[in-house]
Amino acid sequence: MDLKLQSFNRDILKNISISDTLLDCRYNESLVHQVVTAYLATARSGTHAQKTRSEVRGGGRKPFSQKGSGRARAGTIRSPLWRSGGQTFASKNRNYSQKVNRKMYRHAICSILSEIRRKERLIIVDRFVLDTSKTKDLLSKIKFLGLSNVLIITENFMDNIDLASRNLYDIYAIDSANVNPVVLLRFDKIVMSEDSIRKLEEVLV
Repeated sequence: MDLKLQSFNRDILKNISISDTLLDCRYNESLVHQVVTAYLATARSGTHAQKTRSEVRGGGRKPFSQKGSGRARAGTIRSPLWRSGGQTFASKNRNYSQKVNRKMYRHAICSILSEIRRKERLIIVDRFVLDTSKTKDLLSKIKFLGLSNVLIITENFMDNIDLASRNLYDIYAIDSANVNPVVLLRFDKIVMSEDSIRKLEEVLV
């Protein structure tokens, strides 16, 4: 399929040809939901841990006699009913990662990009570079495109763009190798350089 390519240097637009598999496939909502859920689950550290009554230090001796004290019987001071006792249903280290086939993941990315293109939220520019790492220079480029909440995708990681966008909440920069379904769904508009979309086409198609 043919898409319009925009330039920062001139208003003349030209068309580029992109594979239909990347930007014109059917939107599979259930697959996208599964892949996004798996991606978020894999990002969880799962390092939470609590101690049961057998793991809490102390409590080996019976605190008082079984009978005669007038209190409820107790066999250990580390009971979950007592202060400083163990946890009844203690949390343990856990791996939350979910397996997603590579073919499913790639198809989900293509499905998201195709839906973004259909909703006219995708802008392709000839190249996106910054000579300095100043935030105002980045904002001037974004203002030139008439955008606000935007994701910038470049072919390779660029220090100037990363530093310029680091302090902005509604502008985020990423290279094509680290594109994921969560970041694609977060922003209203996506700006991609021609080289980055070519690289995604090479990897995903």
